[in-house]
Amino acid sequence: MWDKIAAHISEATGETFSIDNRRSVSGGCINQGYAISSSKRTYFAKINQASQVAMFEAETLGLQQMAETQTIRVPEPICWGTEGNSAYIVLEWLDLRGGGGDRVWEDMGRKLAAMHKYTPPSPPLLRGGEEGDLAVVGGRFGWDVDNTIGSTPQINQWNGDWAEFWAEHRIGYQLKLANRGGGNFSRGESLLAAIPKLLEGYKPQPSLVHGDLWGGNASVTATGEPVIFDPAAYWGDREVDVAMTELFGGFSAAFYRGYNEVWLLDSGYEKRKTLYNLYHVLNHFNLFGGGYESQANQMINKILV
Repeated sequence: MWDKIAAHISEATGETFSIDNRRSVSGGCINQGYAISSSKRTYFAKINQASQVAMFEAETLGLQQMAETQTIRVPEPICWGTEGNSAYIVLEWLDLRGGGGDRVWEDMGRKLAAMHKYTPPSPPLLRGGEEGDLAVVGGRFGWDVDNTIGSTPQINQWNGDWAEFWAEHRIGYQLKLANRGGGNFSRGESLLAAIPKLLEGYKPQPSLVHGDLWGGNASVTATGEPVIFDPAAYWGDREVDVAMTELFGGFSAAFYRGYNEVWLLDSGYEKRKTLYNLYHVLNHFNLFGGGYESQANQMINKILV
């Protein structure tokens, strides 16, 4: 497999690459991660089962779209594919050091807000038609393809109504999975019925969002440049990213100052963020079980007060 990956890197970059050293590094809880090096260059490779290659294809698309905004640094995808029973993606190696002072985190916030403000040269594409042809549309929420949040499918069917999109493709989908998995969410249906009222009158601009922006997916390079990675990208309300930065911590007050310098959060964010973060807590229940059921029910009760 590794010879095939090295050959693919050589083909993609036009520069001969052979793996002289390979070591295991953190690839998250979903994938196996490796630093692969020649005498001149290092890349980051993630490995999973061959059946998961679509996950890597979607990650590539997300990184490419975020890079096109020319706002915040993301690792460049080099190549991806399958070999035998394995799927792989190879990314630019970034020397991540984490940490950083207020200046760096303010810069992170400003650059994320700039990405959220980005308007593409042409509107996103809507999948439609009997033959699956593509039609150009604007002002919609969704994405070109379905992708994953962790290892859970994330449905990105285009929709012009944000409340409907969030109820059906985010909270509703996760509740469906949770109920199949034996979860007890007695007020789930009440919540779904309440979402249109909860978001009534709120008309967010569709923004390109990272989609899974917790502290483990953001860092700082050795040269002090903010970087984000491992996206679950789509066009949605920018607040979903900001809300998730608060869910598990790790983002300093300077980050929020920087963000609000570029694009001040709308009134009502403090109420909406619980609804947005519920999506991730439900997903954690579906992935890991345990105490996330209780946390999700507490959040549902808070939203429905």
